[in-house]
Amino acid sequence: MFKEINGLPGHVLVIHAVVVLVPLLALLASGYGLIPRWRPRLGWAVLALSVVTPIVAWVATESGEELEEVLRGRGYPPEGLQKIHEHSEYGDTLLWFTVGLAVAALVLLALTSRHPRMTRLPSWLTWLVTAAVLVLSVFALVYVYLTGDSGAQMVWSNIV
Repeated sequence: MFKEINGLPGHVLVIHAVVVLVPLLALLASGYGLIPRWRPRLGWAVLALSVVTPIVAWVATESGEELEEVLRGRGYPPEGLQKIHEHSEYGDTLLWFTVGLAVAALVLLALTSRHPRMTRLPSWLTWLVTAAVLVLSVFALVYVYLTGDSGAQMVWSNIV
């Protein structure tokens, strides 16, 4: 399904969106939680990124698996396939941290909404969820780096 887009490997095209959207979600969700006066300006962006980013990360993961199968079918050497597998593991971990960050950001948006049910909750809950957003942001950023670096190393070393 995600093997090719206009004759190019889909994975190569989709990963660029992940490299941009995951850090953007991490940055804006963290800012939203830490700086309450920015919430009216950032809320819509955090909402949109919380929905779109996990979808794009999932598409990148799926397209990467399809690319790996194509390369395996072409008889790539085992050491190259091992590097691809390591890259894939980083990508899978990144996907889960991205999903966790998006869910935490959505919970934070709900907690800070003006809905009457949300105003009855203790204020420390917002700070607890903000802390979760910050931790998940750090892990998501680390895994964006690890995944992207391992993929770039393979490309620039002519493994892929």
